[in-house]
Amino acid sequence: MFYHGFLSISDICWCRLHHQKETGLNDQASQTAETAETPPAVTPKQTIVLVGLMGAGKTTVGRRLARALNIDFVDADAEIEKAAGCTIPEIFEKFGEASFREGERKVISRLLDEAPKVLATGGGAFMNDETRAAVKAKGTSVWLDAEIPILLERVSRKNNRPLLKTGNPEEILTKLAAERNPVYAEADIRVLSNGGAHEIVVDKIIDALKAWWQ
Repeated sequence: MFYHGFLSISDICWCRLHHQKETGLNDQASQTAETAETPPAVTPKQTIVLVGLMGAGKTTVGRRLARALNIDFVDADAEIEKAAGCTIPEIFEKFGEASFREGERKVISRLLDEAPKVLATGGGAFMNDETRAAVKAKGTSVWLDAEIPILLERVSRKNNRPLLKTGNPEEILTKLAAERNPVYAEADIRVLSNGGAHEIVVDKIIDALKAWWQ
């Protein structure tokens, strides 16, 4: 099976075997946590896994949360691209969503076995039964929930969302929300991520983590 390359970043990945062009991806998929001048508000006991629909703010909020907690931030999609040697839209185009999801599951499983961090996942990651079970066993999941108009405005800023290229973005997001929100609701923590400063969302997450880890 060609997705064996997802087992680790050092493996010979399947995408490079089929796709030889230079992708120009950034070699750094994670952001090293900056040294904090004061101790973090809460000491992470597990990896904090951010879940939710595309545009919910998982990457933007996740980076700020990691800085506040003085731990690393990792974007699962960036790790997948790093392992595969090509972009997620290219993976979808060449091999389909099913193969992408299998690789995604393996990458997230590997990351959960590492030191505590803030891990931003793709919108469909938490829908996988095995991934969801691994997150529940090894991490603390946080659902960033946002209204459809907010999501639509955010995702319109970039053209790298394969699922939105198959039809009307608003209709697709509405359908995805109906399908996925009941599963996102299984997350340990739910925080609204609508308009307003990202720092407000970060503070809400930290307060919720303090209560959850008591």
